[in-house]
Amino acid sequence: MRICGIKLTHDGAIAVVEDGRRLFCVEQEKRGNGPRYQSVDNLDAVVFALAEHGLNPRDIDQFVIDGWDGENESQFQLLSGAVPVALKGAPYVERHAEGLLDSVDGYGLLLGGEEFPYKSYPHVTGHVASAYSTSPFASAGKPALCLVWDGCIFPRLYYVEPQGARLIGSLFPMIGHAYAAAGLHFGPYRQPNRSSWDLGIAGKLMAYIELGSVDESIVEVFQELYETRLAADTEQARRYRENINNAEASLAVIHDFFESSALRLKAKRAEDVLASFHVFLGRLLVKEIAMVLLRHSSLPGARNLCIAGGCGLNIKWNSALRATGLFDDVWVPPFPNDSGSAIGAACGAMAAQDGFEPLEWSVYSGPALQESEVPPDWEAAPCSLPELASILADNKPVIFLSGCAGLGPRALGGRSILAAPTSPEMKDHLNDIKRREHFRPVVPICLEDRAPEIFSPGTPDPYMLFDHQTRANWRDKIPAVVHLDGSARLQTISRNSPHKIAALLIEFEQLTGIPLLCTTSANLHGRGFFPDAAAACQWGRVEHVWCEGMLWSKTVIKKSSPTERLLSA
Repeated sequence: MRICGIKLTHDGAIAVVEDGRRLFCVEQEKRGNGPRYQSVDNLDAVVFALAEHGLNPRDIDQFVIDGWDGENESQFQLLSGAVPVALKGAPYVERHAEGLLDSVDGYGLLLGGEEFPYKSYPHVTGHVASAYSTSPFASAGKPALCLVWDGCIFPRLYYVEPQGARLIGSLFPMIGHAYAAAGLHFGPYRQPNRSSWDLGIAGKLMAYIELGSVDESIVEVFQELYETRLAADTEQARRYRENINNAEASLAVIHDFFESSALRLKAKRAEDVLASFHVFLGRLLVKEIAMVLLRHSSLPGARNLCIAGGCGLNIKWNSALRATGLFDDVWVPPFPNDSGSAIGAACGAMAAQDGFEPLEWSVYSGPALQESEVPPDWEAAPCSLPELASILADNKPVIFLSGCAGLGPRALGGRSILAAPTSPEMKDHLNDIKRREHFRPVVPICLEDRAPEIFSPGTPDPYMLFDHQTRANWRDKIPAVVHLDGSARLQTISRNSPHKIAALLIEFEQLTGIPLLCTTSANLHGRGFFPDAAAACQWGRVEHVWCEGMLWSKTVIKKSSPTERLLSA
């Protein structure tokens, strides 16, 4: 059975799964320096993605479209070539507790001039299916709880077992976008126009709050306003809770919440306000999930937790849940946000047919590097990994392009800017290269077996989804990757990994004794990863680009003197 999952809206992607094995997943933003969060607005993108992998639409047994906004159905207006197409889809959330696998069936998916039938499952179904099917629990045939906290919904807890899934309940009435919305009222991203859903703010706020401190008096203000405006038994609060399928109305209530809080927090520093709100939400999450778990502790698999939805990218909340001791294991896929929704749509269709089964997959299975002509002011030469390690040890950043792109929003070493971590100035230098704020962290990518001696806990974290503290005796050795509070958004990789980044780390370790490098994504500002070496060279903000054994270096063009120009005339 060959299933094609399609995510049409932001973080658009096309994925194909065959007999429980992921064949490919192409996120639109990773094509040709595409804009971050790019949607699929023309169905030709589906035909093109299939053709790249030797398939045409007739080779697909079932097409599945991820659901979107709507109480009973969602609506999509897009193109197929130049032809307008209107499609219907499933709603954002299931209609009843057992309804995750209830589909909306449609016809008219116009691909290459031919119409195809399709199914659509609720948007949350894709999150549950992608998280559980990629988890170790699915591989072991064990049930698990699945927490889904996405932008315009309250955190929802599901029980998933191979035979099916059901909603246990919502944890508390706070939409996931509340964290990003706070950034529109306080701090460096504050703005008067708050009608949009800014998808990029949340990650930046996680860095910015390290400039602040938690103030319990601020936490008390948020707690009081939460209880009176969102959780209370009042007409206004009930209307907010009942109208959750109206994303704009929910967001308006949250903005009103922050406007009220701002009036009471005028004397407080913005960084302290945001740090305190972050902690308030984290405590609320831990408290409410603990209470729900007490009521459902007898469920088989209740000590296994999957996390999905955009809030699954919050490493501090993930770590707080793991630190409670309520769970034996916590799993977060590398694509908990909507970048995993195309895979999730396909996995949802698998579950509807055969139950929730494990997916055979690899994180390094995004678009392959494209062949390209490098600009003439660059020169190329073969460069081995030991030679590359020596360049890095000389404190020179290098764009590193290897293999297929990683799935999800983080580069994971395959489309990265790498640098030595030993200089305290390197973090600022990399942020300057990327044109990012000074408080943004730079990630350490570290050999997995060495991580525990450098970080606490230093446990395996291949997708950068948990919080780690840098051990005191290492902070002066690797200052470029130590965040303001001593933490690090660590990525680990096994030294036995076939990915070339692992072999490079081994070479760097042998040369310097340090088993890690700085890494940050290689991309244009506001765009997806570089698709080829030419794009990296044309960007030109890093002087060395390593791509599959070749080192491209920017040549220094010597300006001729007036006399030389006269003689050559």
